[in-house]
Amino acid sequence: MTRPLRIAQVAPPMERVPPMAYGGTERVVHELVRELDRRGHVVTTFASGDSEVPGRLIETVPEALRPAGYDGDPAPYFYLTMTAVLERAHDFDIIHSHLEWASVLLARVSPVPVVSTFHGRLDLPWADATFASEVGGLVAISRNQASTHPSVDWAGVVHNGLTLDAAPFERRRGDGLCFVGRVAAEKGIIEAIEIAKITGRPLRIAAKLGPMQEEQAYYSDVFRPALEAAGSSVEYLGEVAQDDRDVLFAESYAALMPGSWPEPFGLVAIEALACGTPIVARRVGALPEIVRDGVDGFFGDDVTDLAFKVGRVGDLDRAAIRASVLDRFSAARMTDGYLEVYDAILSEAQHPAGGPTTGHALRSLPATAVR
Repeated sequence: MTRPLRIAQVAPPMERVPPMAYGGTERVVHELVRELDRRGHVVTTFASGDSEVPGRLIETVPEALRPAGYDGDPAPYFYLTMTAVLERAHDFDIIHSHLEWASVLLARVSPVPVVSTFHGRLDLPWADATFASEVGGLVAISRNQASTHPSVDWAGVVHNGLTLDAAPFERRRGDGLCFVGRVAAEKGIIEAIEIAKITGRPLRIAAKLGPMQEEQAYYSDVFRPALEAAGSSVEYLGEVAQDDRDVLFAESYAALMPGSWPEPFGLVAIEALACGTPIVARRVGALPEIVRDGVDGFFGDDVTDLAFKVGRVGDLDRAAIRASVLDRFSAARMTDGYLEVYDAILSEAQHPAGGPTTGHALRSLPATAVR
C-alpha cells in the first residue's frame, strides 16, 4: 500500500468513541482511528456526537445512547447510521463497519468495498442464513470466533489491540482479587465471589449493570443477595472508568474470569495482563489465544479448581507477562493486520478473479495471518 487511504470507520451509536467506561468495541475503534490517522490515512469516523477522535467526525446521534439512558430497540439508529454512511460512500476508498450484523446489509448495498468486523458472539440462530449471502470482507477478532462458522471465507482474523504502554505496573501487590465485566450470570460474577470465599482473599468487583429488565432482575434477585452475604470481604465498585480499572488491576493479586461466556476476544484479559496481573479463568472462547496457561495465569474447570489455581499465581513472572502482552496485542499490530485486509480487498476489487466488473463485486478473501 503506497498511498494514504480514505477510510470510513463506522461505530455503533450505543457508546461514545472512546467510551467513558464500558464499551469494548468503541475502544477498539478509537485505537484503530488514532493509529490510522497517525500513519497519514484520511479517516472519517461515524459515531455519536460526543465522541472525540482525530480526523473527521460524522455525528450519527447527538450523544451515545446507552449513557443517555436509552433502553429501547437500537435497530432504527443502526439504520440511520448506515444511511449516513451510504450518503457519503463515494468519499471513501474503503468502509470499515463495526455494526455487527447490520454490517452485512451495509456491505451488500455499498458502492465501495466494506470490511465488516464482528465483535460479538457468532453462534446465534440467524448467523448461518446471514453468512450464506457470501458477502466478502468479513473479519473475526479471534480464531475461536471464526471457528464457529468454518464455511465462511474470512477476509482475516485480526486480534484486538490497545495502547497499553501506560498501564500501571506494581511489583508489590495486595492479596486481593478483582473481577471486571458485567453483572450477568454468564460472566461468572457469583463464581468470583465463591472463589474469593474459598481462598480467603478480598474481592473487588467493577461491573456494568445493564438496563434490560432481565439484567436488573439478576442484580436484585441474585447478585445483590450474594454480595450482602459475602460481607465486607467483597466490595462492589459499580462501573468504573478506564484509569480506575487499570489501578484496580495493578493493585490486585489476580484477575478472575470464571464465566461460561465464550469470549469472542477478551479485552479485560489484555488490560489485566498489561498491568502484570495474572488471569485465573475458565478455558472458554478466545481466552486460550490470549492467556498462556501456566505463564500468564491459569485455567480451571470449576470454582474449586480455579480457587486452587489462585494459590499458584505467586509463581508467575509479572514483568514477563506485561512485556509479552504489550507486544502481542498492541494497537500497532492490530492496525497492521487491518491494513493487510484493506490492501487485499482493494486489490481484489480492482482485479477480480472473473475479469473486469462493475461495482466492487468482491469475492471473500483467504484468511490473513493473525496479528
